[in-house]
Amino acid sequence: MPKLGEAMAVRPWKILSSKYIHKNVRIDECELADGKTISGFVLDYGVDWVTVVALTKDDDVVMIRQYRHGIQRTILELPGGAMDPEDSNAEAAARRELLEETGYTSGHFIEIGNVYPNPANQTNRVHSFLALQAEKISDQDLDDTEEIEVELKPLELVIGMAKTGELVQSMQVSAIFFTLAYLNRIA
Repeated sequence: MPKLGEAMAVRPWKILSSKYIHKNVRIDECELADGKTISGFVLDYGVDWVTVVALTKDDDVVMIRQYRHGIQRTILELPGGAMDPEDSNAEAAARRELLEETGYTSGHFIEIGNVYPNPANQTNRVHSFLALQAEKISDQDLDDTEEIEVELKPLELVIGMAKTGELVQSMQVSAIFFTLAYLNRIA
């Protein structure tokens, strides 16, 4: 047993078999380091996601309100979504998602961090972007399944909402953290 502060030699599992049971869901049978076997599901989306903290010249955050079926609630969140095959990179996807969902854009996008939503059973990353001096240039261009309301919220209010748990989407709370770190607003 290692002493406190020493690293253990944690070994990856050996994948014995993988079977897709749905488009993005597979079951892996794995052998653990001690020889035991387990089965578990993996959500393999095949693409990364993006989320955008878009700040207007007045330091308002461009936010969206939409229904999320997993929790069966309508929530306030940041714009974002999955990278599409035609997106050349994560920034292109962030620009497209912001414009489609809100009608806002920015000439200044900065990738401020990325996280894995749930590395226990998901394969994708979320790239967080800060868009400065965001401005509305068009109407929304929503997918058939999207019903989205756009709301501007002062950055200080959004920070407070993240602190109190009013913002429930964890990947987006991390994007708020990355934004505050980039802006040197945290110690």
